[in-house]
Amino acid sequence: MGKEKAGVKELEFGGPLGTVALLALMPCTILYLVLLCGSEDGGLLSVPAPPGGLAQLWDVRAFGICVAWILFQALLYTLPIGYVAEGLPLKNGKKLKYKINAFQAFIITLATLGLAVYYGLDLSYIHDRLLQFAFSAILISLLLSTYLYARSLTKPESELSTAGNSGFFSYDFFMGHELNPRIGSFDFKYFCELRPGLIGWMVINLAMLHKEVQQGTGPSLPLILVNIFQFIYVADALWNEECILTTMDIVHDGFGFMLVCGDLAWVPFVYSLQANYLVSHPRSISYASAALICVVKGVGYVIFRGANSQKNAFRRNPNDHAVSHLKSIPTSSGKRLLVSGWWGLVRHPNYLGDLVMALSWSLPCGFSHVLPYFYVLYFLGLLVHREARDANQCGKKYGAAWEEYCNRVKYRIFPYIY
Repeated sequence: MGKEKAGVKELEFGGPLGTVALLALMPCTILYLVLLCGSEDGGLLSVPAPPGGLAQLWDVRAFGICVAWILFQALLYTLPIGYVAEGLPLKNGKKLKYKINAFQAFIITLATLGLAVYYGLDLSYIHDRLLQFAFSAILISLLLSTYLYARSLTKPESELSTAGNSGFFSYDFFMGHELNPRIGSFDFKYFCELRPGLIGWMVINLAMLHKEVQQGTGPSLPLILVNIFQFIYVADALWNEECILTTMDIVHDGFGFMLVCGDLAWVPFVYSLQANYLVSHPRSISYASAALICVVKGVGYVIFRGANSQKNAFRRNPNDHAVSHLKSIPTSSGKRLLVSGWWGLVRHPNYLGDLVMALSWSLPCGFSHVLPYFYVLYFLGLLVHREARDANQCGKKYGAAWEEYCNRVKYRIFPYIY
């Protein structure tokens, strides 16, 4: 524990005590949801059979596979493929360079996985040991977070995160003390943001499909839809990898347990919830229902990609013919705030599209249980909180221009609602 530093005006998540609670809550929620998916009841508030002690959670082979998986993705990250992009200026004025090759890594991973399956790899092993894999990912997250915090203690003030430099150990450990931890050109935060967890999510989904086929209940239309929808989402994120260089995670947040566990454990094991659920709770849907769900997915994707592409094009070149007609508000920092197009509809149209897509992932699971909709509910809370954090930072950064922007674009995420 320590005294709050002058550079940190506000502490989020309930401060030191809140982050202590979250340090326990995040891992417990992951394990709880994995256990719940395999239970017969499947109710979100039901109590699944607890694991039989550490022996049921710990598996040396699962831990070794998780470590090998991360090292394999790290190897792909370092390959001389793709291109290099610059990030936004840091508070010391420097711009870091980032290797952009996540989509290529994704293709290589899928090809490698396909060959392994062809030569006898049983992907259903992942389903059968999912709890052990989740526990291993949580343990790796804890070990990596400990290393990152320890190394941050030797770093100068200019390399620390303002959001994670409070002086309280639990808070800084959770939020991330160092902004951009690197060894040479290897950026830990940037690497973990899209690669091991996001690509791992797809591998888990494929393992669920494999398991369903083995059980004789698949491939079912609901699980095929979930796989396709989420594959499109992940492929789109990896294809547009450079876009994350302007996100709050990269620009503002340090790399601590919140993001480490989120990237390596929460994303692959919570985001695959619908696929995992359908293996234990198979169902069928009509082609008409499937078509309607596809429309929901399509609408969400058009909003999400349209908004993000519009923003990125405007940031690269406001005079581009595709965005030159858009209205904007100048700020004292030299940046301009869009107030037309998708960004004149709500302040975060990308969040709106993201939520609509998330709903389309859950709809194939039906309405018998709330469990498949956990991600939608969690994601809604996450985006509302993130919008509030973003609004607070933008208000401080842009001042009167931000007030004018909020007056012209009144709704935050949902038109005419919020």
